Amino acid sequence: MMKPNARPARPDFSSGPCAKRPGWTPEALKDAAVGRSHRSKLGKKKIVEAVDRTRAMLGIPADYRLGIVPASDTGAVEMALWSLLGARPVDMLTWESFGEGWVTDVAKQLKLKDARTLKAGYGKIADLKAVDWTHDVVFTWNGTTSGVKVPNGDWISDTREGLAICDATSAVFAMELPWHKLDVVTWSWQKVMGGEGAHGMLVLSPRAIQRLESWSPPWPMPKIFRMTSSGKFSEAIFKGDTINTPSLLCVEDAIDGLKWGESVGGLKGLVARSTANLGVLEAFVAARDWIAFLADDADIRSNTSVCLNIVAPWFTALAADRQAAAAKKMADLLESEKAGYDVGSYRDAPPGLRIWCGATVEKVDLEALLPWLDWAYGEIEREFS
Repeated sequence: MMKPNARPARPDFSSGPCAKRPGWTPEALKDAAVGRSHRSKLGKKKIVEAVDRTRAMLGIPADYRLGIVPASDTGAVEMALWSLLGARPVDMLTWESFGEGWVTDVAKQLKLKDARTLKAGYGKIADLKAVDWTHDVVFTWNGTTSGVKVPNGDWISDTREGLAICDATSAVFAMELPWHKLDVVTWSWQKVMGGEGAHGMLVLSPRAIQRLESWSPPWPMPKIFRMTSSGKFSEAIFKGDTINTPSLLCVEDAIDGLKWGESVGGLKGLVARSTANLGVLEAFVAARDWIAFLADDADIRSNTSVCLNIVAPWFTALAADRQAAAAKKMADLLESEKAGYDVGSYRDAPPGLRIWCGATVEKVDLEALLPWLDWAYGEIEREFS
């Protein structure tokens, strides 16, 4: 195949940090409260604005607490695990790398004895019907490294005794979340909304707050994880008084992204953009026999972190290390041609491609990427087959 002539205007398809919103330039940050204390009136006003706009766009219930926390989604999840687990047995659901990381933390760091792991391989999902809702349950809504999401919230019990603790970092703003079924939800700015990194967001239901006030974990609690004081929930953390100092430049960037999200129709508009982007790749895959989705079941297929396998017989016949080398060469070719950046599969995932389809990606850029996928595939077939 001849090398294509046209390239995506924005070849940014990384699964994190993700593409900035269309039209973004550093000028968007000109009103940032840089050089000011985050506890100043202006600094706190900006923090509260970011939180309030987020609550409104996502439809988070008024009695749920929402705050900015340190260390991205990882920090938010760790805060939840260290602060809330141990009061009940826990079911850990995993079908990709990040979920596996939470299992490691619970088993090897917290050393919880009553922890049960429900696991599935890449491209599949754990047995959701096997979950015991007398237990706390920890799961990713969307597995960023496998392209597998939960199909809906129907499997989450409305009469659960345990807490539903959800890592939603590559799902929130791209998928509808049933807030009444979730007790803890975490994400980071650098995913679906294309914000800058280092900050996480944490949502707590009234049931989660009750757990914080009724359960005192037996392990030492780092300062940046502490959400109670003298046994009482620290409301101030969720009213603009962050645990540690946030970047007000990043706060401004988050506000800018939220304003853009409002301009394209809010949550419904953002979900529609992500779904349309997935549709571009679904049509491409359907027309070719050399490529397939890692998640072959459309009901559990992500519309953000879309993972693809090379399934041509010559490729599947290669040894594992040669498969990895061929897939890497394909991603490297796309990057060297400025056609698609950061599209290689995650290091622990099967060799292939991972293409971000979140709302900040323009459909026209995905369409411009497709001929380059065919070209790059032809190049590795000649070299490796």
